[in-house]
Amino acid sequence: MGNTKHQWFLIENEAEYENAMARYAEVKHAVKGTEDHREKMLLVHLISTYEKATSTLPEVDPITFIKIRMSDFGYKSADLAKLYGDKGTVSKVLNYKQSLSITMIRKFSMLLNIPVESLIKEYSLKDIQQPDQA
Repeated sequence: MGNTKHQWFLIENEAEYENAMARYAEVKHAVKGTEDHREKMLLVHLISTYEKATSTLPEVDPITFIKIRMSDFGYKSADLAKLYGDKGTVSKVLNYKQSLSITMIRKFSMLLNIPVESLIKEYSLKDIQQPDQA
């Protein structure tokens, strides 16, 4: 990360959005309390504001939404596991075998820039061991 100073304003078009997303990718791991971290937090706000104003969020279940955003940001499940701290649980959630926890919703909302409202929607888990329904 260089010492290039960026001056940010409200994002008004796709080109500015792409620039903000590119810069976010550069500073997303910035240490709290640093200038880059402050810039990252500003970018999250600006990007979120632009996305809310210009895009309609997909009407998909929370797990599909998480997977879409993981793809958008270039994250793997290991990145989510690092944030959450438990690879097994993240894997179960992404495979519809366990529900999202409140902690996951909070952390994934921030990391993936997904509104909490989109993550708290009900969705079905895959049948694990259901009694016979005959």
